[in-house]
Amino acid sequence: MKALLALFLRDLRIAVRVGGGAMIGVLFFLAVVALMPFAIGPDLALLQRIGPAILWIGALLASLLALDRLLSADLEDGSLDLLLMSGTPLELAVATKALAHWITTGVPLVIATPVFALFLNLDLTATAAVALTLLAGTPALTFIGLIGAGLTVTLRRGGILLSVLVLPLAIPLLIFGVAASNAAIVGPLPFGTPFTILCALTLVSLVLGPFAAALALRQGQD
Repeated sequence: MKALLALFLRDLRIAVRVGGGAMIGVLFFLAVVALMPFAIGPDLALLQRIGPAILWIGALLASLLALDRLLSADLEDGSLDLLLMSGTPLELAVATKALAHWITTGVPLVIATPVFALFLNLDLTATAAVALTLLAGTPALTFIGLIGAGLTVTLRRGGILLSVLVLPLAIPLLIFGVAASNAAIVGPLPFGTPFTILCALTLVSLVLGPFAAALALRQGQD
């Protein structure tokens, strides 16, 4: 546990020290949200109706942008080899790294959501629903991305391939995240049904992601 805690704190320190990681994701999220009103026009009712989908797409793209750093920095400085050779279970090690990555990239997106919702004319109920679904769904984006990072970390220009691999797997999260947000605003489905499915998808990704990523890293070493 001490090794995992040290790894967790190390990744948090690096994210803070390097800087820019969380801020770049939030700025990209802001750019996507801010551009939509220019593209759609001054129709506030339309912006309000599709606002949850815009926020979810912005958060999804911002998460994809940050995934390339999840394991590539460890490959460059050699710490990935140390993780593979250490006695610490690799599944727990990559899960710890994914948790630190979500805290430094996913949580800022959730925190920024209420502010960016103002651009889309969302009321308090809609804003709270979108923020809650993003809080439940962004960990899944990170842990699904962990699988893609494990598969592409040793490849040249793997960042582009990583996005191509992860994006189709993230579509169910987008569907149920937006459905739950819309259910809280206009119905007719109850909020709990799609939100429960979204939480179930997140739990599945939390279980499968570290094992699949660890297997990919071991195969990459062979």
